[in-house]
Amino acid sequence: METEKWIVVFIKYIKQYRYTSLMFLAFSGIFAGIFFLYDLETEAVLYAAGLCALLSAVVISIHFVSYLRKHRERENMLRNIDVMSDNLIEADTLAEQDYLEMALKLKALLDESIIAAKNDKRESLEYYTTWVHQIKTPISVIEMILQSEDTPEHLELSAELFRIEQYVDMVLNYIRLGGETNDFVFEEYEIDKIIKSAVHKYAPQFVRKRIRLKYEPVSIKVITDEKWLLFILEQLLSNAVKYTEKGEVAVCVTDDKILKVSDTGIGIAKEDIPRIFEKGFTGYNGRSGKKSSGLGLFLCRLAADRLCHKLSVESEVGKGTVFKLDLKRYDLKVE
Repeated sequence: METEKWIVVFIKYIKQYRYTSLMFLAFSGIFAGIFFLYDLETEAVLYAAGLCALLSAVVISIHFVSYLRKHRERENMLRNIDVMSDNLIEADTLAEQDYLEMALKLKALLDESIIAAKNDKRESLEYYTTWVHQIKTPISVIEMILQSEDTPEHLELSAELFRIEQYVDMVLNYIRLGGETNDFVFEEYEIDKIIKSAVHKYAPQFVRKRIRLKYEPVSIKVITDEKWLLFILEQLLSNAVKYTEKGEVAVCVTDDKILKVSDTGIGIAKEDIPRIFEKGFTGYNGRSGKKSSGLGLFLCRLAADRLCHKLSVESEVGKGTVFKLDLKRYDLKVE
């Protein structure tokens, strides 16, 4: 492989200096013609040609070694461009100097664009963080008012208010997951506590829709981030409640640390399954009922990837859906 690469570089070297080679051959032809016209001895011509060929071979070999060395330096720089962009090799020719100056100017423009983009993202995160905290105040007030009376209308409004709060939280999580920095803290947690917290939050939704919730407490510890794993579980429970009209939703954790959230809902069309984790994809069920934003499962997959957990799904239309979160796939270490 190395030999083939060396040959490719040599061919490119010859191609780059082809005009110099052609000029050398032309000059040799002129000298040979003059020697022939003046009827000089053949041995003298051959001797001079041999010396010129030998000197040319030595010069070309030395120059090619230098050419190959610089090519390898540039390849190494390209592999480590992030850390070597300020230590570029010196230019030997005017053309190389021009390209070097263009590269440095482009890098300066790129750095300015990156800094501007980071500032915009930071300002957006600060704005939406403030907005989320501000909007939760009226939400809490409305929730307290609705809890004052236990009427069917109040229960329906409470359910819709709960959905609004979930969408508000989704905005902030969407920005946080899309940023370069994150607040992930990996520790060993009792999975039972995380599941119970999510179940408690969605208990009123199960009661309202008269859906059974099945969960058997487990004594299993996993290395993860509590907040983001809770976010994934809440989103899966939200989908289960949303698309299940009767029957039950079950949460369980297998001995090999596979967290499953299953339901007896409407299921997912076979052709939609490969795309349900795509950003903005709602599928047939989401479009027909106009219930889906196309962000919930996208954020679940994004968070699962950041946690190094694998999220998968199995579903059959009319029978239900099972989401599986593999909590043991990677060998995570506690910080």
